[in-house]
Amino acid sequence: MLLVEGQTDRRVVENLCKRLTLTLKFGIQDKTGFAALAKSIPVELKVPGRVALGIIVDANDDVGARWQSIANQLRTAGIVPPATLDAKGTIIEGTPRVGVWLMPDNQSTGELEDFAARLVPDSDPVWPLAASYIDDIPSEHRKFKPKKKSRAILVAWLATREDPRQIGLAIKTGDLNMSQVPAPDFVAWLTRIFG
Repeated sequence: MLLVEGQTDRRVVENLCKRLTLTLKFGIQDKTGFAALAKSIPVELKVPGRVALGIIVDANDDVGARWQSIANQLRTAGIVPPATLDAKGTIIEGTPRVGVWLMPDNQSTGELEDFAARLVPDSDPVWPLAASYIDDIPSEHRKFKPKKKSRAILVAWLATREDPRQIGLAIKTGDLNMSQVPAPDFVAWLTRIFG
């Protein structure tokens, strides 16, 4: 089972697996937010017959604090987590095997949208225009917080696609480059947990 914070995360993972024709067998549960996801970890780890449990959450403003929140829930369930995250995605062997991925890359602050922004093709001519558009909006007219700027740029870029779409569909249609970092590490992490 893979636990995620929301529907967008679920769609990203589903479309990534389809795009790359990954034959991994796992279900995805949208826990509708970090608090509910974290609270569910000890319960999910005790489901009879569970072989593997993956956890994907946004690092947000503090990677260390987010990791400690997850690690505390793992300890509550009797699992000893490593002191630090693995940059390639943390895997804790045991029954069940547990994997933790903090978006975007287990090292940086941010969220799913920061992960997706790194997958915009390097040569894409629209990306700098989307960034310029967001930068040119006077601060008194910006409704988003400064830490959400990368999300705003990504949404502006997604709006220019042939059929403006969400992140998951941009992966499915190939608008996002799955060979760019951190996608290969993320795919390898999924494969190590559920392969």
